[in-house]
Amino acid sequence: MVKFVYRIHSWANMPHYLSLIQIQVRRSMNKTILCTLAASLPAISAVASEVTLADTLDNVVVSAPYKTAVELTPLTVTTVTAATIEKSTESSLLPVLQNQVPGLFVSERGFAGYGVSGGAAGSVSIRGVGQGNKVLFMIDGQPQWAGVFGHALSDTYVANGVERVEVVRGPSSLLYGSNAMGGSVNIITRKATEQGVSGRGQAMFGSFNTQKFRAGVSYRKGRFGATASGQLDRSNGNRKGSEFWLANEYLQLYYTANENWQIGSNVTMTQTKANNPGTLQEPLESMWTDIFRGTASLYVHDNYGIAQGGMQAYISWGAHSVDDGWTPGDTPTDYLFHSHDYNMGITAFQTVRPWEGNDLSAGIDFVHWGGSTWNSPKDNPGYRDGKFKEYENEVAGYVMMQQGLFDNLLDLNAGLRLQHSSQYGNVLVPQAGVIVRPLEGSSLKFSWGKGFRAPNLRELYLYPPHNPDLRPERLWNYEVELRQKAFGNRLDMGVSFYFIDGKDMIQTQMVDGRPRNMNVGRFINKGFEVDASFIVNKQINVMANYSYLHTDAAVLYAPKNKLFAQVNYNPGQWGVTGEVVSVWGLLTGGPQKSDYAMVNLKGSYTLDHADGPVTLFLKLDNINNKHYEVTYGCPMPGFTMMGGVDFKF
Repeated sequence: MVKFVYRIHSWANMPHYLSLIQIQVRRSMNKTILCTLAASLPAISAVASEVTLADTLDNVVVSAPYKTAVELTPLTVTTVTAATIEKSTESSLLPVLQNQVPGLFVSERGFAGYGVSGGAAGSVSIRGVGQGNKVLFMIDGQPQWAGVFGHALSDTYVANGVERVEVVRGPSSLLYGSNAMGGSVNIITRKATEQGVSGRGQAMFGSFNTQKFRAGVSYRKGRFGATASGQLDRSNGNRKGSEFWLANEYLQLYYTANENWQIGSNVTMTQTKANNPGTLQEPLESMWTDIFRGTASLYVHDNYGIAQGGMQAYISWGAHSVDDGWTPGDTPTDYLFHSHDYNMGITAFQTVRPWEGNDLSAGIDFVHWGGSTWNSPKDNPGYRDGKFKEYENEVAGYVMMQQGLFDNLLDLNAGLRLQHSSQYGNVLVPQAGVIVRPLEGSSLKFSWGKGFRAPNLRELYLYPPHNPDLRPERLWNYEVELRQKAFGNRLDMGVSFYFIDGKDMIQTQMVDGRPRNMNVGRFINKGFEVDASFIVNKQINVMANYSYLHTDAAVLYAPKNKLFAQVNYNPGQWGVTGEVVSVWGLLTGGPQKSDYAMVNLKGSYTLDHADGPVTLFLKLDNINNKHYEVTYGCPMPGFTMMGGVDFKF
């Protein structure tokens, strides 16, 4: 690993684990309605959180303090519910999202664990846009990415404590700024909704000595609610030297003061260690990454009917240690690489309804992110060699509007964001869209907008290719979606077409005989996505999605074709699910493209119990024993099996 030194700005010497308060203000409408007001715009139509106000305040259910009402956005949105996540029995969210969201794909290197640093997997692309952290992951609207290297943190996106996940397939930079260039994934956490104590637990065992445990409990009394949950995964992996373990803890509190004010907070912690045996062509000894991640927030929100808004603040931080390993037969490395990073911010926004059918919203965001890296000798871990520190500041303001016309047959959306960075200056982000509802149960969406990704600290200041004069990467997105519901909403189907023009991609080129990061890349992606679900009867439902991508650039981990189909059969206490997963035209980094198709099967039986249902389940993946690679030189497992028990109380 290259050693480096760089001078930090003065106040970046603050502690890496600084806790910020997160505040969000929001207004709640009168006692009997659901609060979903929104100033809309193409990427995010509204600032709308849901609060159910029943006959008394004791029945108020507080939802996450995020800024978007996805049902109003003219972009294509997929919502993955808690029921779908639980039925999958997956402990990581990414495999579930890959199956449920057309156009979304995740790179893998084995049975368990994505890792970070060299040889890591877990890069997420939407419509072929994703490498280099171009898809923004959030927890309750709080951005989650490493402050130094800018990458996503795939091992930390777990199913523990998740209520639903909202995926926007298209640029979300209007509301969220940088890193939402190709789309956004908002992980919305679960809150206590039932009075008294309730909970859930799960234990799984299976192939490669894999063990997974989850447990959570919620408590609700009057206006106060609390949720705590934990998750523990471990596996030997499908290759020697690919052992993995992960622990995740989640805590959430909220309090409803009165009809107009609510306050809440949450904390999430993840500890994980992933081993990497390298590729078949270039094996490694003792290559591992040890990660600690945390996020914390505090929010307050209010609602007075014709106006609602809020403030929130958050911090995400992490500490990583990496052993780069060594080639078998070579001398073992004598150092470890370390990095600390943070990503903190404050946002304030307000939505007003000046006249019927119009929602107008404005907001201000401030983000401070950065971190440090260094090497330490294995025989002297307290010594820091080649230490680097840096940070960046960003401030942005945005305005967005939605106007409904002709009794909601037509919605016009428009928005504009101006973002200023201490590194790259100003970026203007416009977006516009139209939603037409010509028939009952149908909608036709048109949207046009801009997305961008700011260069990370590695690209700006680290290693020989660094270039402090880099500009943000950017793209223009054009899309149309037609969606139709029929047969009393038992049938839901949609098709979307898109055209993406990407510019100023950061690539390494030789300049005066030396490598240098430059804004020289360009690409055009175009394609379509189809999805459909149908409830045949009370026992049978089916769903499928397909995506096609054509790109003029060689894009890794973005398949040309991706198909997922699922049949669920639930006769009484029994449950059976069959799945087909098929990918072809996938660039893995090797000389040939990867094509594969797998069949998965799941079965369950639910026992009625006085304290709550108990479900026994068995999951058989890749029962056709297909051998394939997603990352070149890293063979995926063939047939695998997991079984366990799930209980509620």
